[in-house]
Formats: sequence, structure tokens, C-alpha cells
Amino acid sequence: MLAGLLIGLREGLEAALIVGILIAYLVKIDLRSRIKTIWTGVLSAVAFSLIVGIGVGLTSESLTEFAEKFFAGTMSFIAVGFVTGMIFWMRAAAKGLAKNLRTQVDSALIGGGAFSLAALAFAAVAREGVETSIFLWAAAQNSGSLPTLVGGFTGIAISIFLGYLIYLGAVKLNLSVFFRTTGLLLMVVAAGVLTYGIHEFQELGWLPGEVAIAYDLSNSIDPNGFVATLFKGLLSLRTSMSWMELFAYISYIVIVATLFLKPAKVSKDTVEKVKVS
Repeated sequence: MLAGLLIGLREGLEAALIVGILIAYLVKIDLRSRIKTIWTGVLSAVAFSLIVGIGVGLTSESLTEFAEKFFAGTMSFIAVGFVTGMIFWMRAAAKGLAKNLRTQVDSALIGGGAFSLAALAFAAVAREGVETSIFLWAAAQNSGSLPTLVGGFTGIAISIFLGYLIYLGAVKLNLSVFFRTTGLLLMVVAAGVLTYGIHEFQELGWLPGEVAIAYDLSNSIDPNGFVATLFKGLLSLRTSMSWMELFAYISYIVIVATLFLKPAKVSKDTVEKVKVS
């Protein structure tokens, strides 16, 4: 559940901030009448993301055992790629996010009016939504479907509430600290998803080392019990892992965290504090 909560909260707040910036700018330039166009794009993006998530789940359930393992492994690797890219994208784009979105709104209003504005909102939110759908599905395979999905929707609900409070100015959130902290925590979740993908490909015989077990706690810990569930929820680790899985888990966290925490070189002219209004 913790993995799903983290995914939903992080991705949901990103989307909520984007929507807040778009709406606040329209209010600022006295175009409140166009706000409904933003919501059209947002709701369309949410519907599209749900369709993608449901489609991935239904596809997985309809496959043969061999095809399902291939699909699950491949989608796990794709999900890891998505979340890794998202972590670094937000790190690089956060400082100029508001300015870039305002520029895109101006271009949309000049170039295509309502349709372009709705398309802008759709593209911005759909990116977060599709990433969330795929990553939640992949995390659910590793940590348990129902708890992960419940956590995911809970996180999204919290993010919407927080986003609304930030928009109203009722809450001030240090976005730099928030995205840095959740970025580091998401790396742990992504590392677990990566090991699940490796495990599926090992079972297919496409990767070596399936029988080279690094540890196996299944005899002393019930794989479906509370301790194992907590183990998965906090560290995204299963009760049994091969050496390749464990090596990939540790290597991913060390390499990605090192690059993520490395100070970015930003010129003084490009520094801009992210504001919703």
C-alpha cells in the first residue's frame, strides 16, 4: 500500500500543480471563461489514463502463462524507465515549470484557441496519468494488487486536496524538498519493480541466475503474511531473491540516487521559484 500511496501522491501532486498553474494564469490574464476548457482537457486525460491502466490489466489477464511473464517483465522495465525519467525531468524542469506553462498557454491562445488549450492540459496531465497507471500496475505485481491500488487512489485523493489548498494559498509546501524526498523513495519502489521484471525474464529462461539464490526467507516468513507485506511495502523486496535481482536492486538505487543527488549546474539567470500563481 505504501508504494501505491507514494506513486499516487507524487504523480498526482505533479498533475495538480500543473492544473493549478494553468488555471491561475488564466485568472491572472482575465480569461476565466477558458477555465472550463482546461477542465475538459484534464478530465479527458484522466479518462484516457484509466483506459490505459484497465487495458494493461485486462491484457495481462488474457495472456497465456508464457506471454503473461513476457508482458509483465517488459511492462516492468518500461515502468522503471518512465519513473526514472520522470524523477530527473522534474528535477530539471521544476524551476522553470510555471514560466514554461504560461508560455505554452500564450501560444495555445494565439494559435488555436480552445482546442489548443484543451490539448495542452490533456498532454500535461495525460503524461502523469499514463505513467501513474503503468507504474501502479507494475508495482502491484511486485507488492500485491489490491493494497497497491488502494494506496494509489488514496495518494491521488490526497494530492488533489493538497493541490487545491496550495492553489488557494492555504498551504505552503516546499516543493523542492517534497520532490527530492519522494524522488528518493520512488527509487526504492522502482528498484523493486526492476527486480520483478528480472525475475519474470529469469523464469522464461531469458536471463541467467534463477537458481543462484541470494537469500530465501520463505521458510521462516510467510510470503503472504504481515511481515512479508511490510517488507514489500517499505523496501519493495520479496522474501526470496536471486543474486542478479539483488545486485540490480542495490545497483539501481546507488547509481540513480547518486546522479539524482548530484548538484545541478544552473545559471543565476535561469533560477525561478515555482509558484502556482
